[in-house]
Amino acid sequence: MGTNTESIRNDPLYIGLRRPRATLQEATEFMDAFMAAASAAFPAAVIQHEDFYSEAAFDFLERYQDKYRMFNDDIQGTGSVILGGFFAAARQASAASGLPLRDHKVVFLGGGSAAVGVAKEMMNFFRMQGLSEQEAKERFWLIDTKGLITSSRPDVVAGKLASHKKYFIRHDTEGREYSDLASVVEYVQPTALVGLSTTFGAFDRTVVRRMADMNAAPIIFPLSNPTSKCELSFTDALNWTNGTVLFASGSPYPAERFGGRLREPAQGNNFLVFPGIGFGAMACKATKVTDEMITASALALSEARNQEEIEAGLLYPRLERIREVSAIVAAGVVKKAQEQGVDTEIRLRGLTNEQLVQEMLEAQWHP
Repeated sequence: MGTNTESIRNDPLYIGLRRPRATLQEATEFMDAFMAAASAAFPAAVIQHEDFYSEAAFDFLERYQDKYRMFNDDIQGTGSVILGGFFAAARQASAASGLPLRDHKVVFLGGGSAAVGVAKEMMNFFRMQGLSEQEAKERFWLIDTKGLITSSRPDVVAGKLASHKKYFIRHDTEGREYSDLASVVEYVQPTALVGLSTTFGAFDRTVVRRMADMNAAPIIFPLSNPTSKCELSFTDALNWTNGTVLFASGSPYPAERFGGRLREPAQGNNFLVFPGIGFGAMACKATKVTDEMITASALALSEARNQEEIEAGLLYPRLERIREVSAIVAAGVVKKAQEQGVDTEIRLRGLTNEQLVQEMLEAQWHP
């Protein structure tokens, strides 16, 4: 649908339309036609949205979520996999510090659709601890390219803040502005730091060491990928926290020997959940993919670790178990769809979770 980057548009290998990127109105008209046609031609299919720019991604999700069997992996898949890892990390951090689970505080570096989607999904962790929606929202601080998003920031006052960021505007800073990550960390004193900024090295030594000073087991998730855009490497995370970090990245890192034992980094990649979300929705012939089904996929992922993985301190199951993990996630999605009454596959109703997992395993295609 075109691109605004002229050098790419003029590249002979560019396969898109050789025109500026479609406006949101043009894109919406196209997507209306596509979603209707694709769903009519393939009524059993689950449509996965991916790589739309932020405004379009949120608009399309809100526009189609209740009408078609679809989900957005950048927003919901990323949110699910990080929520699943945060369940494990928060429990470990609270065990180390004694901090109640409901009292964790999360700072995000990045204000794009993925960051906002992850933060909204992570709110469910706090809702499960008994917090209201407003109380859960207040456990999050988002930083974009202009600093902490606050009600007194000039662009916010002028009404120029992107619509998808407005939900997380802070109203409690009493007119003070925080323009960089270090000042926000000092102000908030968070227990968790999440990076979706695509800025290599943004979690520098000063910030990471301060996180370690404030927390017995700091939760640090540099999620930007590829590695050239990752906010923090596993090696630096271990060295700068003296090994106390609870780490998950979006890019793969090798295991490191630290403190006399082998430490394995977690990779919070969407591949742990998006196959199971789509598979589960398809298997139970869900009429739509609800927000609760996405949260159920995160819970299923957090419970998919086996005893060896838990004892090794891993936040996610190992990659070699991906088929089993996908079946577990799919079963969780099916179960939630059944609870909500949006499933239409009668054959799967009444099955136990173990039976559902087996059904999912047997339905997988093996090349």
